[in-house]
Amino acid sequence: MKRYLITDPRYYHDLSTFETYLQRAFAKFPDLVCFRDKRTLNILPYARRFLSVAKGAGIENILINSRIDLAISEGFWGVHLTSSQFDRIAEAKAAGLYVIVSTHTIEEGKRAALEGADAVTISPIFASPGKGEPKGIDFLKHYLHEVRNIDVFALGGIVSDAQIAALEGIGVTGFASIRYFV
Repeated sequence: MKRYLITDPRYYHDLSTFETYLQRAFAKFPDLVCFRDKRTLNILPYARRFLSVAKGAGIENILINSRIDLAISEGFWGVHLTSSQFDRIAEAKAAGLYVIVSTHTIEEGKRAALEGADAVTISPIFASPGKGEPKGIDFLKHYLHEVRNIDVFALGGIVSDAQIAALEGIGVTGFASIRYFV
């Protein structure tokens, strides 16, 4: 099962603490990593540091959240689009990027697959602060039955090895998390 780390600026305050945060997170051996920071106004120095530290840790599958422009100009492997960016899948694919799209419904998952995304996240699977009612494992199984021909990462409230074990064997490509890697 692939491990997908997504960053959160709640866990760093400047470039120095950002690098320390990344080194701790990368010690849990993620297969894919995504720089996501919706708070910092000038994210370019952080995006560059993220790329540098990830590459230094031997990680190749490095994404940035929502910013196709920075993915292209800075040399990211891919982009993780939000659920309001379906109209940008073709643009990202045309630029040669690996594309993950955030989804919250079966319909969104089918649309992402139809429009050519490489992968989706479906969330929240488990309880996660501020993310609404968790969908649960039964919904995830139904989602996997309905959403085909695309990699699926379970996301939301995944903070323990027991939760990861609950995902094994049901057909997900992997799990995505912020807090599991902290």
